[in-house]
Amino acid sequence: MQRDLFSAVVLFLLLTVATGIVYPGVVTGVAQIAFREPANGSLIVRDGKPIGSALIGQPFSDPKYFWSRPSATAPQPYNGLASSGSNQGPTNPALAAAVRERVEALRATDPGNDAPVPADLVTASASGLDPHISPAAAEYQLRRVARLRGLEEAKLRALVQQHTEGRQLGVLGEARVNVLPLNLALDALPR
Repeated sequence: MQRDLFSAVVLFLLLTVATGIVYPGVVTGVAQIAFREPANGSLIVRDGKPIGSALIGQPFSDPKYFWSRPSATAPQPYNGLASSGSNQGPTNPALAAAVRERVEALRATDPGNDAPVPADLVTASASGLDPHISPAAAEYQLRRVARLRGLEEAKLRALVQQHTEGRQLGVLGEARVNVLPLNLALDALPR
Protein backbone atom coordinates (compact mmCIF):
# COMPACT_ATOMS: atom_id res chain seq x y z
CA MET A 1 0.00 0.00 0.00
CA GLN A 2 2.77 2.44 0.94
CA ARG A 3 4.63 1.59 -2.22
CA ASP A 4 1.52 2.32 -4.34
CA LEU A 5 1.01 5.65 -2.57
CA PHE A 6 4.68 6.58 -3.15
CA SER A 7 4.35 5.67 -6.86
CA ALA A 8 1.18 7.74 -7.17
CA VAL A 9 2.78 10.80 -5.54
CA VAL A 10 5.90 10.53 -7.74
CA LEU A 11 3.77 10.15 -10.88
CA PHE A 12 1.62 13.10 -9.82
CA LEU A 13 4.70 15.30 -9.33
CA LEU A 14 6.25 14.21 -12.65
CA LEU A 15 3.03 14.88 -14.57
CA THR A 16 2.61 18.24 -12.81
CA VAL A 17 6.09 19.30 -13.87
CA ALA A 18 5.67 17.94 -17.41
CA THR A 19 2.20 19.34 -18.11
CA GLY A 20 2.27 22.37 -15.85
CA ILE A 21 5.78 23.71 -16.43
CA VAL A 22 7.67 22.01 -19.28
CA TYR A 23 4.84 21.81 -21.85
CA PRO A 24 3.57 25.40 -21.36
CA GLY A 25 7.18 26.63 -21.43
CA VAL A 26 7.90 24.85 -24.71
CA VAL A 27 4.65 26.05 -26.32
CA THR A 28 5.29 29.63 -25.17
CA GLY A 29 8.89 29.50 -26.41
CA VAL A 30 7.88 28.17 -29.83
CA ALA A 31 5.10 30.78 -30.10
CA GLN A 32 7.50 33.60 -29.21
CA ILE A 33 9.99 32.42 -31.82
CA ALA A 34 7.69 31.36 -34.66
CA PHE A 35 4.59 33.53 -34.11
CA ARG A 36 5.79 36.49 -32.06
CA GLU A 37 3.20 39.08 -33.16
CA PRO A 38 0.04 36.93 -32.86
CA ALA A 39 1.31 35.31 -29.64
CA ASN A 40 1.52 38.77 -28.10
CA GLY A 41 -1.96 39.84 -29.23
CA SER A 42 -1.10 41.44 -32.60
CA LEU A 43 -1.13 44.81 -30.89
CA ILE A 44 -1.22 47.96 -32.98
CA VAL A 45 1.03 50.54 -31.33
CA ARG A 46 1.13 54.29 -31.99
CA ASP A 47 3.50 56.64 -30.20
CA GLY A 48 4.56 53.80 -27.90
CA LYS A 49 0.99 53.10 -26.73
CA PRO A 50 -1.14 50.13 -27.74
CA ILE A 51 -4.33 51.42 -29.37
CA GLY A 52 -5.89 48.14 -30.37
CA SER A 53 -5.34 44.69 -31.75
CA ALA A 54 -5.46 43.45 -35.31
CA LEU A 55 -7.32 40.41 -33.92
CA ILE A 56 -10.22 42.13 -32.11
CA GLY A 57 -12.64 44.61 -33.65
CA GLN A 58 -13.35 48.06 -32.33
CA PRO A 59 -16.52 50.11 -32.60
CA PHE A 60 -16.51 53.14 -34.89
CA SER A 61 -19.58 55.36 -34.93
CA ASP A 62 -18.25 58.55 -36.55
CA PRO A 63 -19.49 58.52 -40.17
CA LYS A 64 -16.11 59.72 -41.47
CA TYR A 65 -14.67 56.29 -40.55
CA PHE A 66 -15.34 52.86 -41.96
CA TRP A 67 -17.62 51.03 -39.57
CA SER A 68 -16.88 47.58 -38.21
CA ARG A 69 -19.16 44.61 -38.08
CA PRO A 70 -21.67 44.76 -35.24
CA SER A 71 -20.62 42.98 -32.07
CA ALA A 72 -22.88 40.74 -30.01
CA THR A 73 -20.73 40.87 -26.87
CA ALA A 74 -21.85 42.45 -23.62
CA PRO A 75 -21.77 44.67 -21.65
CA GLN A 76 -19.84 46.64 -24.30
CA PRO A 77 -19.07 45.83 -27.95
CA TYR A 78 -15.94 43.81 -28.77
CA ASN A 79 -15.52 42.63 -25.18
CA GLY A 80 -12.89 39.90 -25.39
CA LEU A 81 -14.04 38.46 -22.07
CA ALA A 82 -17.53 37.85 -23.42
CA SER A 83 -16.79 36.47 -26.87
CA SER A 84 -19.94 34.96 -28.30
CA GLY A 85 -22.53 35.36 -30.98
CA SER A 86 -26.05 36.48 -30.29
CA ASN A 87 -27.42 32.92 -30.59
CA GLN A 88 -30.37 34.38 -32.50
CA GLY A 89 -31.48 32.35 -35.48
CA PRO A 90 -32.53 33.84 -38.82
CA THR A 91 -36.23 33.63 -37.94
CA ASN A 92 -35.83 35.34 -34.55
CA PRO A 93 -37.87 38.59 -34.48
CA ALA A 94 -35.23 40.28 -32.28
CA LEU A 95 -32.52 39.60 -34.86
CA ALA A 96 -34.75 40.82 -37.68
CA ALA A 97 -35.48 44.03 -35.73
CA ALA A 98 -31.77 44.59 -34.98
CA VAL A 99 -30.83 44.08 -38.63
CA ARG A 100 -33.60 46.47 -39.74
CA GLU A 101 -32.37 49.08 -37.25
CA ARG A 102 -28.77 48.71 -38.47
CA VAL A 103 -29.83 49.04 -42.12
CA GLU A 104 -31.78 52.20 -41.26
CA ALA A 105 -28.74 53.66 -39.46
CA LEU A 106 -26.51 52.94 -42.48
CA ARG A 107 -29.06 54.47 -44.86
CA ALA A 108 -29.49 57.55 -42.63
CA THR A 109 -25.76 58.33 -42.70
CA ASP A 110 -25.59 57.95 -46.49
CA PRO A 111 -29.08 58.77 -47.84
CA GLY A 112 -28.12 58.62 -51.53
CA ASN A 113 -26.68 55.13 -51.26
CA ASP A 114 -29.31 52.70 -52.54
CA ALA A 115 -26.93 49.76 -53.01
CA PRO A 116 -27.80 46.56 -51.16
CA VAL A 117 -26.34 46.59 -47.64
CA PRO A 118 -23.77 43.78 -47.23
CA ALA A 119 -24.81 41.25 -44.60
CA ASP A 120 -21.61 41.67 -42.57
CA LEU A 121 -22.47 45.33 -41.84
CA VAL A 122 -25.72 44.35 -40.12
CA THR A 123 -24.96 40.96 -38.53
CA ALA A 124 -22.42 40.03 -35.87
CA SER A 125 -19.81 37.36 -36.41
CA ALA A 126 -19.87 34.11 -34.46
CA SER A 127 -17.36 35.43 -31.92
CA GLY A 128 -18.70 38.98 -31.81
CA LEU A 129 -15.08 40.18 -32.03
CA ASP A 130 -14.34 40.08 -35.77
CA PRO A 131 -12.05 42.98 -36.77
CA HIS A 132 -12.73 42.49 -40.49
CA ILE A 133 -15.38 43.48 -42.98
CA SER A 134 -15.76 42.22 -46.50
CA PRO A 135 -14.45 44.26 -49.44
CA ALA A 136 -18.13 44.72 -50.41
CA ALA A 137 -18.84 46.26 -46.97
CA ALA A 138 -15.91 48.63 -47.41
CA GLU A 139 -17.11 49.55 -50.91
CA TYR A 140 -20.62 50.21 -49.55
CA GLN A 141 -19.19 52.75 -47.08
CA LEU A 142 -16.60 54.23 -49.44
CA ARG A 143 -18.71 57.04 -50.89
CA ARG A 144 -19.81 58.26 -47.45
CA VAL A 145 -16.26 58.28 -46.05
CA ALA A 146 -14.84 59.97 -49.17
CA ARG A 147 -17.53 62.67 -49.08
CA LEU A 148 -17.12 63.43 -45.36
CA ARG A 149 -13.32 63.53 -45.59
CA GLY A 150 -13.20 65.44 -48.85
CA LEU A 151 -11.28 62.65 -50.60
CA GLU A 152 -11.48 61.38 -54.15
CA GLU A 153 -13.27 58.03 -54.27
CA ALA A 154 -10.53 56.54 -56.45
CA LYS A 155 -7.84 57.48 -53.91
CA LEU A 156 -9.88 56.01 -51.07
CA ARG A 157 -10.64 52.86 -53.08
CA ALA A 158 -6.89 52.39 -53.62
CA LEU A 159 -6.35 52.72 -49.84
CA VAL A 160 -9.02 50.07 -49.20
CA GLN A 161 -7.35 47.76 -51.74
CA GLN A 162 -4.00 48.25 -49.97
CA HIS A 163 -5.66 47.09 -46.74
CA THR A 164 -7.52 44.15 -48.28
CA GLU A 165 -6.10 40.82 -47.15
CA GLY A 166 -6.48 37.81 -49.42
CA ARG A 167 -7.37 34.27 -48.46
CA GLN A 168 -5.06 32.63 -45.95
CA LEU A 169 -2.60 30.32 -47.70
CA GLY A 170 -4.46 31.23 -50.90
CA VAL A 171 -7.44 28.97 -50.14
CA LEU A 172 -8.80 29.54 -46.63
CA GLY A 173 -11.51 32.08 -45.92
CA GLU A 174 -12.44 35.07 -48.02
CA ALA A 175 -10.85 38.41 -48.83
CA ARG A 176 -11.29 40.84 -45.94
CA VAL A 177 -10.44 44.32 -44.74
CA ASN A 178 -9.23 44.95 -41.17
CA VAL A 179 -11.11 48.10 -40.13
CA LEU A 180 -8.73 49.48 -37.47
CA PRO A 181 -5.59 49.66 -39.67
CA LEU A 182 -7.72 51.07 -42.52
CA ASN A 183 -9.11 53.83 -40.29
CA LEU A 184 -5.64 54.60 -38.92
CA ALA A 185 -4.37 54.92 -42.50
CA LEU A 186 -7.27 57.28 -43.20
CA ASP A 187 -6.20 59.51 -40.32
CA ALA A 188 -2.61 59.50 -41.60
CA LEU A 189 -3.57 60.78 -45.06
CA PRO A 190 -2.43 64.33 -45.78
CA ARG A 191 -5.27 66.79 -45.76
